[in-house]
Amino acid sequence: MIENWDDFLTPYKQAVDELKVKLRGIRAQFLKVDGRSPIEFVTGRVKPVDSIKEKMVRRHIQEDRLEEDMEDIAGLRIMCQFVEDIYQVVDLLRKRTDINILEERDYVHNKKPSGYRSYHIIFEYPVQMIGGEKKILAEIQVRTLAMNFWATVEHSLNYKYQGEFPDQLKSRLKSAAEAAFKLDEEMSEIRDELREKKTVSHEDVRKTSDENSSV
Repeated sequence: MIENWDDFLTPYKQAVDELKVKLRGIRAQFLKVDGRSPIEFVTGRVKPVDSIKEKMVRRHIQEDRLEEDMEDIAGLRIMCQFVEDIYQVVDLLRKRTDINILEERDYVHNKKPSGYRSYHIIFEYPVQMIGGEKKILAEIQVRTLAMNFWATVEHSLNYKYQGEFPDQLKSRLKSAAEAAFKLDEEMSEIRDELREKKTVSHEDVRKTSDENSSV
C-alpha cells in the first residue's frame, strides 16, 4: 500500500520540473540561433491522486504495479506552430541521451476515432534522489496549438458528459477536429508560399546586384 502519496509522487514532480527547464532551454537555443523554434511552449503536470486512483480502477492496475503499468503519472506537453514542427521535435527527443524512449504513438496522421490528434512518446527518465537514481515512466505529448485547443475542449466536455456523448455531439466534435487539422495544413501551405516568395525575392535582388556590378 502507498502510505504517503506525496513521497511517492516526489520523483515524478522532480522529473516534470527538470524536463520543463530542459525543453524550454531548447526553445531558447533555437530562438537565439534561428529566430524561431519548433517548440512554441511547454507545459507539464503530475497526475492528481484522485485521477491516479480512478485510472487504476478503470484500467485494473494494481497498486504494487503502479510504477510499471501507469505511463502518464508524469506528463509533459510540447506545443508547436506547425505539423512539421511536431516531427522535428520528435527527432530531437530521439537523439537525447537523458531519456530512454520505450514507445511512440503517432496520432497525428493516425487519428483516433474521436478525431483526436497528437504525438505521444512514452519514455524512461532517471531522477537523482538522495537515496540514489530512480527511473520513472513518463509521457510527452507533442501537438500543434490547434490540436491542443480541440483536445482541451473535448476533455472538458468529456468530463461533463462522463464520456457518454450524444451521437450528434460526437459527429460535431469529429468535424471540428478535421477543421482544426485543415487549419494546420492551410497555415503550413501559407508559410511555404511565403518562404518561396522570399527566396525568389532574394534571388532577384542578387541578380540585379550582379547585373549592376557588371555594367
